[in-house]
Amino acid sequence: MAGKNHGRNPTEPWRDFARARQELRPFNSSQSHTISRLLKRALDIIIATGLLFLLSPFLLSVAAIITLSDWGPIFNSHPRIGYKGKEFGCLKFRTTRADATAKAHVTVVGAIVRRSSLDKLPQLINVLLGQMSLVGPHAITKEELPRYGEHASAYMAVRPGLIGHWQINGRNDASHQNRVSLDVEYLSKWTLALDFVIIAKTLSALLSRHALLPRVDS
Repeated sequence: MAGKNHGRNPTEPWRDFARARQELRPFNSSQSHTISRLLKRALDIIIATGLLFLLSPFLLSVAAIITLSDWGPIFNSHPRIGYKGKEFGCLKFRTTRADATAKAHVTVVGAIVRRSSLDKLPQLINVLLGQMSLVGPHAITKEELPRYGEHASAYMAVRPGLIGHWQINGRNDASHQNRVSLDVEYLSKWTLALDFVIIAKTLSALLSRHALLPRVDS
């Protein structure tokens, strides 16, 4: 996958996007764009509500285990830049000891939920609150925003995603340049169909037995 993105210029997808808008292609028309955004938000609410309801026994169990392990907080809240540049607390299950200041203090339960990316499930609450979307660009900090350069305003015009194009295509290259490139590519090619493709690929990865087993170094 790293080879696929090697050498990509982060500005190229956005230039294609801008060119397409100037040509007034049907899928980028103002009316269709607005309708698609409304549908995306409606799907966010419906799916996030359904997932929180279905997963509530699991979420409550994890919350209880985390609490009973050292009586610390259930969630960690990380400041991130969201829609229209508003900062919000991006939620995750706490995976470290309450008194930990380093990654070495990850708990046993924390290691399991982090390995399977289940520590991000509380972000469904962020989705319901309108701070995030199920699918979107990577949630970044205020300090990271300047790295997006001319694309910063485009980034802030949408909600960051719980999952995204960066997650299924950029795991082998976690550099900031590659992440920005993938975010811009997502913004330039966005359709509801693309969101469903990303959701399907993410679910497939999570259901794979490799996602739940410890990493084995060769």
